[in-house]
Amino acid sequence: MSDSRSRILGRLRAIESDADEESPDNRVRRFDWSRAERLERFRARMESVRGDVHLVGADWPERMFALLREKGGGNLLYGPRGPHGSELERRWRDRDAAPLIPFRQPIDTCRDALFEATDAGFTSCRGAIAETGSLVLWPTPDEPRLLSLVPPIHFVLLDADEIYSTFQELLNEQSWSAGMPTNALLISGPSKSADIEQTLAYGVHGPKALVVLVREHKPPARAQGETA
Repeated sequence: MSDSRSRILGRLRAIESDADEESPDNRVRRFDWSRAERLERFRARMESVRGDVHLVGADWPERMFALLREKGGGNLLYGPRGPHGSELERRWRDRDAAPLIPFRQPIDTCRDALFEATDAGFTSCRGAIAETGSLVLWPTPDEPRLLSLVPPIHFVLLDADEIYSTFQELLNEQSWSAGMPTNALLISGPSKSADIEQTLAYGVHGPKALVVLVREHKPPARAQGETA
């Protein structure tokens, strides 16, 4: 065996030995970020890759309607049986100005309308990662992958309490080990691609715009004369 090969193998064995002595948990980066810091870090990283982040409250359907119109969208595809479908239907501002399109049909029966006449799609999400500025989605039959993939604009509703420091923290807190999804998505910004000359183009393989509505849950106002 040559001297150079012996040196390489020796280094590899040393790395393996060190890894065996170190527990998996110790190799995971940990951050002592507050809730506010997680939100700001997520927002900064998402906006750095041209994602739009808006803080909203209970008025999120009205805010989404206004943002859809600002971006030139005329309709919205959504899952009526998704986590937020019924609330969206109740509080949508104007169905004549921007119709809601419920996704109920098999894709084979609505392919042309989906790819040619749908302006925006809306989904929920499982949470977000502050370290990387990523959204985490679990597509389901009620909110299939195509809602976030096909329309030019993708709207997402994210609860501020579901922003985690790292992916590892999200996995642990949500107990993914107890039941994994068939398809999990990590989304960091709108779809983009670059050619051989590194010319960046958006919307090549998916939405050209990603709009994240971060919902803050405010405590109810106290009645007059009520003390803490």
